[in-house]
Amino acid sequence: MKEQIEDTYRSDNCRTQSEFIEKAVEFYLGYLHTKNAGAFLPEALSAMMTGTLDYYTGRMGSLLFKQGVDLHVLGQIIAYDTDIDEGEYQRLRGKAIRDMKRTNGRISFKDALDFQKSV
Repeated sequence: MKEQIEDTYRSDNCRTQSEFIEKAVEFYLGYLHTKNAGAFLPEALSAMMTGTLDYYTGRMGSLLFKQGVDLHVLGQIIAYDTDIDEGEYQRLRGKAIRDMKRTNGRISFKDALDFQKSV
């Protein structure tokens, strides 16, 4: 242990080995008192996780925006060539909402096709 402390205390910006040991004991006591290792994660790990989550949040936002644009274009194309009244639209929208809730968003084109052929 003494050898490891001698090799490490300067890299933790400690002036003395005693300071390093004091910080280690404080860390361990804090861990024992909270029983929450997450409160004591190194800052580098926390920063890395935050950066990774920020990246994926941005990526998901971009993909959802692209998907929204594509769906809007598709809706415009279908609306251009569809003769449907307001009542029928509201009925289909209500069914779509119920189906999304019931299946947790797992809707297939085949399900929609089968429904339309049965109407």
